[in-house]
Amino acid sequence: MTATTERSDAKPTIVLVHGAFADGSSWNGVIERLLPEGYTVIAPANGLRGVIADSAYLESVIEQIDGPVLLVGHSYGGALISNAGTNHPNVVGLVFVAAYATDDGETLSEASADSKDSVLNEALVQQKYTGENGEMGVELAINPSRFRDAFAADLPESQTRLMSATQRPIASVAFGDRSGPPAWKSLPSWAVLATGDKAAGTDVIRRMAARAGADIVEIDSSHVVMISHPKEVADVILKAAKSFVSTG
Repeated sequence: MTATTERSDAKPTIVLVHGAFADGSSWNGVIERLLPEGYTVIAPANGLRGVIADSAYLESVIEQIDGPVLLVGHSYGGALISNAGTNHPNVVGLVFVAAYATDDGETLSEASADSKDSVLNEALVQQKYTGENGEMGVELAINPSRFRDAFAADLPESQTRLMSATQRPIASVAFGDRSGPPAWKSLPSWAVLATGDKAAGTDVIRRMAARAGADIVEIDSSHVVMISHPKEVADVILKAAKSFVSTG
């Protein structure tokens, strides 16, 4: 949704939320371009245990930040900022980077079911993990043999081998958790669309970004556009952040 932008003298704190199979370091190339612009930047680690649990954690991060906050999410992180940004008056805007902008009652599984662009499902392998109270759960990782093709096809193979080895699996329940009322219905949004996204699926992300009324920038990139094109992604984030800062 495009809303009237409220400007203030305070620069928003930029909170970068990573997605599945990754961690906060996936934002490093973007962060090194945001910091010289004078912005406070936080890239918290999320547990990848489910939309409900991870959104609650992100809310706790937001609640401890003084002043305005610009939320930026990659992939699964988009569902988290959609949920956590609701009902927090200090959140001023959202930036979706190859990210899901989920609606009320929607699951990630439902949202991506009809994608013609995504090959992620066939690239995933199941693993077991010990959850709360010692109960066994199922988490999903990308098969190393499919990692580059499905996730990061425009990065060097040497780099994607390292990314595959350090990937963080996501709990399978994350794809079945139902999202709550989305922040994009009341906040201005921007979106980076990776036109070669085989993970979330370019078609899915395009549809969600349009539904959210986001200001869309297209980049010829794989799913990990913030790694392969950090300057272009940082430029979108800076455009969003600067729209909230008074120049007078």
